[in-house]
Amino acid sequence: MATIKTDDVFSIASFDPSKLTESFREFAEKGAQQSKDAYAKLKTAGEEAGKTLEATVQTAQAGTVEIGLKAIDVLRVNAESSLSHMEALLGVKSVAEFVELQTSFLRKQAELAVDQAKSMQETTKQVAEKLAKPSKDAAEKAMASFKVA
Repeated sequence: MATIKTDDVFSIASFDPSKLTESFREFAEKGAQQSKDAYAKLKTAGEEAGKTLEATVQTAQAGTVEIGLKAIDVLRVNAESSLSHMEALLGVKSVAEFVELQTSFLRKQAELAVDQAKSMQETTKQVAEKLAKPSKDAAEKAMASFKVA
């Protein structure tokens, strides 16, 4: 039968305070580094969000100008067409000629309105796509960075 020495039972030699201090220091350093890394990512994300917002505002301004110019062009074409039609009406010599001229004008205006609506719709669609692109790209980039981390 093995004998147990009293010194072994009451010995605290298994507890080494220097190892505890070292472990605590490593834990604290690791936590500090993780905090620095998280702050750096957050700072970068904030800066990128600011750039995205700036790009979106610039794109919106350019898009507004583009749509405005398209609308002015539509008004100009319609005004010129109406003035030309009024000039033609002044030269009418019969009711039949008036009816024919008026019918032709209305048909051309209807076709023109359809074409102008399609053109305006396409311009608006392109502007919307340009406007959404910076936000979409930023969101994809952010998602990719979370997947990596």
